[in-house]
Amino acid sequence: MHFRPRLMPVLAAGTACALLAGCSGKGELVVDEGVGITAVRSTCPAVGIANGTGDMTTFRVPGSSDAKDIDLVAAITEVRPSCDEKASPVQSHVTFKVQVRRADAHGARDVTLPYFFTVMRGGRVVIAKSLGSATVHFADGQDRAETTADGTATIDKKEATLDRAIHDRIVRPRKSGEADAAIDPLADPAVLAAVNKATFEVLVGFQLSDAQLGYNVTR
Repeated sequence: MHFRPRLMPVLAAGTACALLAGCSGKGELVVDEGVGITAVRSTCPAVGIANGTGDMTTFRVPGSSDAKDIDLVAAITEVRPSCDEKASPVQSHVTFKVQVRRADAHGARDVTLPYFFTVMRGGRVVIAKSLGSATVHFADGQDRAETTADGTATIDKKEATLDRAIHDRIVRPRKSGEADAAIDPLADPAVLAAVNKATFEVLVGFQLSDAQLGYNVTR
């Protein structure tokens, strides 16, 4: 399965904010005796749902993808991280809800759904992955149920810390009129590569079969 980050909106208001946490309300560039990037990068990872894996649909008829045969529809919601960027190593504890709706509300039923918890580096490389399962209980006549699941990622603080020379280059104040005053330092491939190398993400999602992933992509 190929993971591509789909970060939660509150954690990724834009490209610069995703890479440099803590953007100011008026954007990441502030004019004050010159121009400088005021955002300070965090060693805590960004957290989100892997693209195409936040929903799961199962069918009563094996091999069917017809809406009339749907058995269960599940969704991962309310992904919430807790992380202390001053700790070493850095640990990010993530909780999320699994909400499930069933088509037939007759009879009591327990449903267990598999999920994954993975750590990525630079948006491309999976450095750790673990599997878990979330179980919800439906009482007779109940068509909706939910539960809470979680996971913890451990990241080497040194690996997540941006090189000081690169950091200083990014935040260096730029005076109006200077040749590079309006140039985004992240446009430099060397700077961007260094930022990516020190950037980690924690992604969660349902552990889907190829058929389930294909259904999510095409529906």
